[in-house]
Amino acid sequence: MTCEHGGNRVPEPYRYLFEGEQDLLASHRGFDPGALTMAQAMATHFRAPLLASTVSRLVVDLNRSIGHRHLHRQAIFALAAEVRQEIVARFYHPYRLEARRLVAQGVARRGRVVHVSCHSFTDNLDGVLRRADIGLLYDPARPGERALCARWKSVLRVIAPELEVRRNFPYEGRNDGMTTWLRTLFPPDHYLGIELELNQSNVLHPARTWTLLRRSLVTSLNTVLGASAEALP
Repeated sequence: MTCEHGGNRVPEPYRYLFEGEQDLLASHRGFDPGALTMAQAMATHFRAPLLASTVSRLVVDLNRSIGHRHLHRQAIFALAAEVRQEIVARFYHPYRLEARRLVAQGVARRGRVVHVSCHSFTDNLDGVLRRADIGLLYDPARPGERALCARWKSVLRVIAPELEVRRNFPYEGRNDGMTTWLRTLFPPDHYLGIELELNQSNVLHPARTWTLLRRSLVTSLNTVLGASAEALP
């Protein structure tokens, strides 16, 4: 389990760049509300390693490749090159290297790793409503990922029919990101990378609704993995 946008913390050397911008940091642009809680719940249930960051994505976005235009917010891009390199060396590379190490370790021990990268999305982006409760992102060209997400959606339809689940929504699973990078390092029969996207409107609901949503996701994934681990392509 990983969570690249788990918090909105700004390390002390860069806080001056965010003075008066608490609202920005608290918004979906600063972090993914609910994503870390979801990742922790899954890691606990499955007794899986959890890799998470609470540094704001505005400082450095761990789910973007080096050179991506959204790797930093503009105020960071405006800094001297050596300062940007320091940020990348301090926060980005160690995270990515640890993710690769954990996957390699899992492959060595069990032959295959299912990696769930937990995120959340705003239900209204620039005036466009995004009508889904859960998004399951994967690479359609990788049969194991495609099959796992199809089954996960089917199980959720049974145990939580009130939830709207869409595949490769609100983004394409092949877009730039952590799972896409790891796919370049591990073949399809060794690595299944799924990005789980939660609608933030559900995360911000009363506690009972949020608890039930987490329970539904954990229970459904447990059913999928328990029933079909050997059958996945």
